[in-house]
Amino acid sequence: MLSIRPELPADAAGIHFLTEAAFRNAPHSSHTEHHIVDALRERGELSISLVAEDAGQLVGHVALSPVSVQDDSQGWFGLGPISVLPQQQGRGVGTALMRAAIEALRKR
Repeated sequence: MLSIRPELPADAAGIHFLTEAAFRNAPHSSHTEHHIVDALRERGELSISLVAEDAGQLVGHVALSPVSVQDDSQGWFGLGPISVLPQQQGRGVGTALMRAAIEALRKR
């Protein structure tokens, strides 16, 4: 059964692995997404970081971080990446993560 929860410190390596795996064969990718998530975490810029678990295994992750917009308005967040293990793609994991991320933003 799929569950979604906030990232824990112990999840970092698993998130790195699943993000790299999710984008490994994606033609639209620069294949740096896992490094981007690591860098955002190291700088404390992951405003929302949620993981999806299925039977205790990390199968997905979504990251949201603050962004600047041209008119200097505040409260904007960038999505990305959203990652799902290849064998779990097409099963609603990404949709569930996105819904949970939107709800987490609403609660802020």
